[in-house]
Formats: sequence, structure tokens, C-alpha cells
Amino acid sequence: MYCSIIPPYLLRRLARQDAPEFSAAARAAREALGHVRSVHAARTQATPEVPAGVRQAKPGPSNRTVFDAAGSEVLPGKLVRKEGETATGDPATDEAYDGLGHTHRLYANVFGRNSIDGRGLPLNATVHFGKLYDNAFWDGTQMVFGDGDGEVFERFTRSLSVIGHELAHGVTQYSAGLLYRNQAGALNESMSDVFGALVEQYVKNQSTAEASWLIGEGLFTSRVEGQALRSMKAPGTAYDDDVLGKDPQPDSMDSYVKTSADNGGVHINSGIPNRAFCLLAEQLGGNAWDSPGRIWYETLTGGSLPKGATFTVFARATAATAVELFGSGSKEHDAVRNAWETVKVKL
Repeated sequence: MYCSIIPPYLLRRLARQDAPEFSAAARAAREALGHVRSVHAARTQATPEVPAGVRQAKPGPSNRTVFDAAGSEVLPGKLVRKEGETATGDPATDEAYDGLGHTHRLYANVFGRNSIDGRGLPLNATVHFGKLYDNAFWDGTQMVFGDGDGEVFERFTRSLSVIGHELAHGVTQYSAGLLYRNQAGALNESMSDVFGALVEQYVKNQSTAEASWLIGEGLFTSRVEGQALRSMKAPGTAYDDDVLGKDPQPDSMDSYVKTSADNGGVHINSGIPNRAFCLLAEQLGGNAWDSPGRIWYETLTGGSLPKGATFTVFARATAATAVELFGSGSKEHDAVRNAWETVKVKL
């Protein structure tokens, strides 16, 4: 399973740029886009099956290892920091190490999950992958971070929501195993945005009202007119830039994008369930990792969600989870229904 943070449509637009001031960014985007295509074409590994009930396993301590590819594309690279060792002074190494730990703590402390797979999976990451590599990805076994091109993108370890996002693909892989195409793929991407945002909010101890709900904040250089890759609160508003174009995410089914590109629009249409979660959190107030996060987590890991789930199937499942956890007619149940109805997903 290969899932990357930068959508192919954004890389394609950047790759077409011919302005001299963005020559490095255009070249880096072409290389990153080629890498995405080659990995997708070669991907044959099946999603691992996880025994029922594994999500109740007692959490253990984190087991982090960070490697340095030193500009190569050979994984994992040279070992540079292991669990318990002091900071190296290399920002990418130390940001990756900290991000792995923050993500592990959210799942352990809030959801009682023992690492990404529920069974204490070691968390490995490689930094300085490729030359000016414009992406970060989960390859099914570990995290990989590029350094960015320096013209449009900064290093990809700068954003904690990106680290949390990519590791959440591992949680999905080892639980519901949502297919990476069409609406199931958009849900797969949305789950990663949700838990990526929750990691950041949990570390900063931010309430729903205080949170930015931005994914990839801090990735853009000062040349870009934009805040982040995506906005969960207001899909379609994260950036509006001469080079990157305008954020294409819809905020409801009224503007759902039908496309064969990007595995059926998995990065575009994820804005719809993203906004539904944000609306739920806003209605309930407090911390989004509490009741809203619990409803989404239990739905994702409960064992009944089909791999090809549509938005409607997932919405109904979250409503059922809210009833199971809080009761029919509870404020949580009503808030779930209201959130999905607002984004025009039928229950």
C-alpha cells in the first residue's frame, strides 16, 4: 500500500510550470509524479488481515527508528536515531522522530491502540529521500520524507499533520483496509486527514474551536499563496495560487468531482467527509479527539466496515457507532446525522 501526501493533480500542475524561478520545483514535481506512477503500477501487496479484537490490545511503549537516505532512493538508508536516543541536530531526523512519538501517544492514550497495527509495530521513518523530493509517503511498512524543492515546498517533516496523516494510512491498512479508489479511497484519505489533525491538536492541547483544521500547514514556502494542502473546515480554500492553482476540493455532494484521475478523485473528494467530521466536532465542542474521534476510530477499526465503503455506507456506520456508544437520540447521535446531512450525504 502506497499513499502520498501530495495529490497527483497538484504535482501535474507544478510539473508543467516553465517559469525560471520555479524550474527546480517543476523538475522535482516531474520526478515525484513519475515515482507515484511507478509505485502504483507495481503495487501488488495485499492488505494484511488483523485478528478480531486486536484494537483492544494493551498499548506498549513506542519503538522508533529514523534512517537517512542521504539523497538516494534506497530504503531504509543509514540508521541515525533509535528509540530513547538524544536529538541529532538534524531538523528532519528529529522532527520525524518526534512526530512518530506524538502519533503513537495519541493512539495509545486516547484510543488504547498498540501502535499502528494494534500489535506494537515498530515505527520506522526515512528522511532526506531523493534529491529535492516533493512528497512524503507511507509505503505499507514505513514512513518516507522528501526535503522539498525549496521553491514551492519545504521539507515534509515540518508538518505534524502530515506525519500523522501518513501513519494513519497504516491504521486503515491494518483495520478496515479501505480500497484506495473512488469513494472508499476518498474515505481512506479522509481518515488520514482526520487523525493527522487529531495528532496535531492533541499535542498542542487545542480545542475544536482553537484548531486550524489545516493539513500540511507549514509545507509551502513564502512564494505560495496558501495556508496548507487542505482545509478540513472549509474544503476548497486552502490555497489559491498562480502556480498551484486553486484548491479543488468540494465541501458537499453538490460539487462532488467525478473523475478517473487520482484513483477516482481520492484526494479531491475527501473534502466532503473531512468537513463532516469537522462539523461534528464543532457541534459537540471540547476536544475533537474525545467523542468525535472515538466515533470515527471505532467505526474504522470495529471490523464491520466493508473495504469498498461509500460515503453513505460510512455515514450510516458512524451513526450506528454513535448509537452504540452514546445511545439513540443522544447529542452525539444527532450531531453525526446533522453533519452528514449538511454535506448532503444521505443516511
